[in-house]
Amino acid sequence: MEAQFIPTRTICLHYEIEITFVKELNQYGLIEIEEKENEAYIHQDQIADLEKILRLYNELKVNLEGIDVVLNLLKKEEALQEELNTLRNRLSLYENE
Repeated sequence: MEAQFIPTRTICLHYEIEITFVKELNQYGLIEIEEKENEAYIHQDQIADLEKILRLYNELKVNLEGIDVVLNLLKKEEALQEELNTLRNRLSLYENE
């Protein structure tokens, strides 16, 4: 299955944001922009992250550095949750013996 990329112009129009904001997000490493034929694209898998970023930025007035910290903490929390579930599953094997 081929990856789906969305033009940044389309995304900017839909979310009513400036292209410079998307470029700043790319510079901070918060999203990745793919350049093809002099056009910038964002992978569809990053749309959910972009929506989180926009909520943090617009509704909570968190700056880009703060957004980076929040997203990193959320990723760590998700990894810890997965580890906890794995350990619980292993523990349940021993409890059922």
